[in-house]
Amino acid sequence: MDSRARDEAAQWFVRLQDAELSDEERQCFDAWRAQRSEHQYEFDVLQGVWNATDLLPKARLQALCETPVKRPKHRAVLRYAAAASVVAVALGLGLFSGLDHPKPYSAEFSTRVGEHRQVALPDGSMMDLNSRSVVAVHYEKGRRAVELKQGEAMFSVEHDTSRPFVVAAGAGQVTVTGTRFDVRRDDDQTRVAVEAGTVKVQGRASDQIVTLTAGRGTHVDALGQVSTAYAVNPDELTAWRSGKLVFNNAPLSDVAREVSRYRERPLRVGTAAVGNLRLSSVFKSSDTDALLKALPHILPVTVRVLPDGSQEIISR
Repeated sequence: MDSRARDEAAQWFVRLQDAELSDEERQCFDAWRAQRSEHQYEFDVLQGVWNATDLLPKARLQALCETPVKRPKHRAVLRYAAAASVVAVALGLGLFSGLDHPKPYSAEFSTRVGEHRQVALPDGSMMDLNSRSVVAVHYEKGRRAVELKQGEAMFSVEHDTSRPFVVAAGAGQVTVTGTRFDVRRDDDQTRVAVEAGTVKVQGRASDQIVTLTAGRGTHVDALGQVSTAYAVNPDELTAWRSGKLVFNNAPLSDVAREVSRYRERPLRVGTAAVGNLRLSSVFKSSDTDALLKALPHILPVTVRVLPDGSQEIISR
């Protein structure tokens, strides 16, 4: 947990115990509590520990909270010392075993077509969501669980060996304690690429585990089978974070699938032969029309509009 939030909570607790707050101080206190969820949580923890002293016999409490200070100059120092003593007493007697336990947290985030979104999680981890993505987050004691329901997300995970960060996506699962990696979920597979650190990828249908380090990737098919690790270029795969679509000798079928993420209607390839054509180029994800206009000048294809408004790439 954030030690600064804990310290600030203790300071406010002491001030509230010492005297009534003025209207201005009360406004500052309320603003501090509303600023971050951790602020209210840490204050509630300290208040709960303080109240828990009612469960202790008076003589036992006085003995455990004895302070060797003879001439305190400030009343607040005494109250802060008392609060600290109560915390120590409560921990020692097991009255508040949840003091250092992380607060449960659940939330869901999504992006629209063409939207990118960055999300800060309670532990300091960050998520970058690509277009058309949905992510559910659930933190609890001993585990930070995330489900990528659809789309793609880049995760920058704060290191915490006591609480692994687990991402479930399709038939695959990624487990880390702290690293940077990208997960993309498609209908037929889930792809994982690591920028920094180490991750473990496991298929839900088997005990097979593939370990990835920086610059390595893998994919999990719809049956839960994990491929062997292979080299990837994380900069290319995560270029979407800077609004770019980077294709390096990519099959046109993959290009069409990627472009479809940024359009209201899907882009298709007419035949397998067209889908096997290769493309190397860079485009703006915010202007996929420019890609479609340029495509016939790069490859022997043309783009036609179908009755439902979607578009299809066919041979010329």
